[in-house]
Amino acid sequence: MYHFLVNSAVSYEATMLLPTVETMTSVLYFGLFAMSFDFISGYTGYLSFGHAAFYGTGAYTVILIANGAVPLFGSGTPFMASLLVAGLLAVVLAVLVGLVSFRLSGVYFAMITLGFAQVVYVFVRGWDYVATNPRDGPSVGSAHSAGFEIGVPGVDQLNLAIGILTGDEVSLLGQTLGSTAVSYYMVGLVVLVCYFAMQRILHSPFGQVMLAIRENEERAVAIGYDTYRYKLAAFAISGFFAGVAGGLFAGFRRSASPENAFYFLTTGDALLASIIGGFGTLAGPLFGRLFDETIREFLSTSGQGGGLLPYLRALLGEETLGTPVVGDMTFGGLIDTLLNGHAALYVGLVFVLFVLYVPDGLLGTIRQRAGGKLAVVSANAFGDPSPDPPSDDAGGDEQ
Repeated sequence: MYHFLVNSAVSYEATMLLPTVETMTSVLYFGLFAMSFDFISGYTGYLSFGHAAFYGTGAYTVILIANGAVPLFGSGTPFMASLLVAGLLAVVLAVLVGLVSFRLSGVYFAMITLGFAQVVYVFVRGWDYVATNPRDGPSVGSAHSAGFEIGVPGVDQLNLAIGILTGDEVSLLGQTLGSTAVSYYMVGLVVLVCYFAMQRILHSPFGQVMLAIRENEERAVAIGYDTYRYKLAAFAISGFFAGVAGGLFAGFRRSASPENAFYFLTTGDALLASIIGGFGTLAGPLFGRLFDETIREFLSTSGQGGGLLPYLRALLGEETLGTPVVGDMTFGGLIDTLLNGHAALYVGLVFVLFVLYVPDGLLGTIRQRAGGKLAVVSANAFGDPSPDPPSDDAGGDEQ
């Protein structure tokens, strides 16, 4: 669809509202991270402000394995195996953090997880073994410029390399998909598999206990559930998918740093995506991240995916832009003052409006207006004779 719009007569106006393929790839892997955050926070009610530690663990593990810096794993380890190792190491870290953190609840749990994340961040930032320098973090050397491959390990025909500039290119139906487009589809494939895996867990008896903990933990304890173990297991599962998301990020970007992987604001972005998309909806955070990134790119100064500022400059022309408005300020200067570099400000305003007027997020509000999950409403509308599914609180998002 994107390539069609670029070549159409209305391409400029249409693509003004569309993010680039590279941005969409980042939406996918970070959306997976936000979904892993929602898995624990939206379905048990325990806000984990330290989730960036698992994301960063996954990112660093993939890069270090690619550089041959991890014992037992050589630099030729398949990327899919590296992703699995990244997720398992994140599980170990999540269990260690959870063993202590789940002794507390409410805001105390949120603060202790944040504290653990900051400890890991400072530790990694100052550990020379995992960094080319303490600030930039590790990156993949030139020997690995061919990319990280997603597919079936050992079967070359079923593997495609991802990466910003050095991934594979594929010819399909007369169209050539560049490395960025291939990365988008392959990363999307992994994210889709992870989404269905989390979806299945949420619809299992284990997922029902998670919801019971969220709604009334004391009652869940009263009827015999060991909620501590269930919370710890849910935290570990969440950490696994956060680690996989970090691995996808590092595989696509070819590098990672403490600031973009371990810093607590990374978790803040996942929280923002979850609130905009809808807590306890699983797929909601993905849509929330897409909404966030679309606004940021729409208001970007470079306008690589379109962008409002470059569009207005091209549309209005030099004469209109040079028209005086107030004193020495021209109309073009006024537009620059209002838009140039202020994307984060407008995203913040949107966030406040969502909290005040759309507390259930995008997906949650659509469900409420539709009378339930969209798949369930559609089935009922067409007279599906199947028995009623679990209530919307049973978790998941069947689109």
